Amino acid sequence: MQIKRLIIIAITAIILGGCAGHQQAEKQAVVTTSSQAQQQLKQLLDDEWQYLMDTYPTYASYLGLGNDELNSRWRDMSLEAIHQSDKHYREVLKKLNAIDTSALSESDKTNYQLFKWQLEMAIEEHQFKPYLMPLDQSQGVQTLDDMANFVSLSSVKDYQNWLSRLQKLPEHIQQNQLLMEAGIAQGIMPAKATMQRIPAQIQKQIVDKPEDSLFYQPFINMSDDIPVAEQTRLQQEAKTVIKQQVIPAYEAFNQFFVNQYLPAARTSHGIWDTPNGKEKYEYLVRYFTTTELTPDEIHQIGLDEVARNRAEMDKIIEETGFEGTFEEFVTFLRTDPQFYYETPEELFDAYLAVSKRIDPELVKLFGKLPRMPYGLKAIPDAVAPDSTTAYYNMPAADGSRAGYYYVNLYQPETRPKYEMEVLSVHEAMPGHHLQLALQMELDEMPAFRRFMNFTVFVEGWGLYSERLGYDLGLYKDPYSRFGQLTYDMWRSVRLVVDTGIHYKGWTRQQAIDYFKANAAKSEADIINEIDRYISWPGQALAYKIGQLKMLELREKAKNELGDKFDIKAFHDTMLGSGSIPLSVLEENIDNWIQSVKSQN
Repeated sequence: MQIKRLIIIAITAIILGGCAGHQQAEKQAVVTTSSQAQQQLKQLLDDEWQYLMDTYPTYASYLGLGNDELNSRWRDMSLEAIHQSDKHYREVLKKLNAIDTSALSESDKTNYQLFKWQLEMAIEEHQFKPYLMPLDQSQGVQTLDDMANFVSLSSVKDYQNWLSRLQKLPEHIQQNQLLMEAGIAQGIMPAKATMQRIPAQIQKQIVDKPEDSLFYQPFINMSDDIPVAEQTRLQQEAKTVIKQQVIPAYEAFNQFFVNQYLPAARTSHGIWDTPNGKEKYEYLVRYFTTTELTPDEIHQIGLDEVARNRAEMDKIIEETGFEGTFEEFVTFLRTDPQFYYETPEELFDAYLAVSKRIDPELVKLFGKLPRMPYGLKAIPDAVAPDSTTAYYNMPAADGSRAGYYYVNLYQPETRPKYEMEVLSVHEAMPGHHLQLALQMELDEMPAFRRFMNFTVFVEGWGLYSERLGYDLGLYKDPYSRFGQLTYDMWRSVRLVVDTGIHYKGWTRQQAIDYFKANAAKSEADIINEIDRYISWPGQALAYKIGQLKMLELREKAKNELGDKFDIKAFHDTMLGSGSIPLSVLEENIDNWIQSVKSQN
């Protein structure tokens, strides 16, 4: 309304004033209108960031942005709160649409479009009721103890906040159970094949003595800054809460899960076999890839990439002098002891050595490196058997926690040496840590740009980084090169099996067999991966789709710029806007190419 009023004032000045007067009035009106629009957008983005923190307090804690109130509670998972959030996002979209985008700066127009995209996708997702399936084998109420690894626990107040969360845990579990009961009633259920993993995870929360609880772990070695008397008091309170509230809550949840939820889980594997399943998958494909590619188109891209990778792998097999079929070579890699460490300790030390060998080489490829360091940790024992090979957790926004590269040390005899280099460049440097830590340092951007991510960019960059291993002096022997191709094949296979499972009606075993026939991953890893795709439809597509676009843009830049192409400047441009959709990335690179061309 205020913007319209300013435009009317400008028009009136044009009519009544002379030429000079009309130009001055028009200029003033444009400046005022622009300032008004930018302020409206800034205020809306600031308000919505705070709303996000209030709605997702554990995310605020994870980022290191939580206050005492946020750090002492879980997300409200009641149906009322979930529907209220949907209503809120619809109202925010109306406010956003009311802003005059023509009055925004170019950077604010980008902020506007990205925020609008996220709002529209959240509103569209709500109709598919994903909240009725609130857990999977990797995350859910059965793994909430892991939250202690990401919150600050250095003061009495920190521990009091953690105790408050523990006291509220039974209500949080009950809210999740009510959602699951609604899922049973409406036929929105996960696959039984993945749900069968969860009872063992719940059982780990049911212990005879509270001090054996995973939730008690933070109280075992407390900060020396906390007086001994206070440590004793907090430890006793923790034992009481865990014994009287936490363990009974998990016992009740276990009864529900085993007796009601698991038997009701569907025997099919793809999301197609849920209400509006194919439409939901089409939505997820658009969400995770930020493209208009169809599931069938992505399936074909996957088949083409599998064929390309297979041809490259066959060349390396020939180079090694191995005499036998592809299947026999893969069996050799999976079973020969020379490719594996015997103990978790040896495996961890080897990962550490690889990471530290990479770091000094990064200056060859990047003009800007993040200030925040990263560390290496083992995936917690409680979830390692059901986890993937590795993952990364970003730093805390307040600088209180570094980034961490987590590696799976469970059954080291299944973790091949030839995967270690390619895995490290993806998860740590120059992959996730470099990209995400740099993004957090983009202080001129609004918070949602610094801390929220487009999967296709983040994971596309991680997979793109695997190719950079050659530039960093890695993959010296044919087995490591085969490992790099195995990981590229792995992400190519994902395009085939994810669309196969969720859109074409493939069974879990079909997907496992296809994976085993085309990649040298261990069988244990393959099964965990397939179950991950079953539980998280569409997410696995983002890696390869993002990487292919990034490789395409690099080739385009090299061809158009010739001797003017600078890999450091290219990478700094790629990462300079944080996580963005592929269309915005392409526009950024095209603008950079034209800028370089125009230089003398």
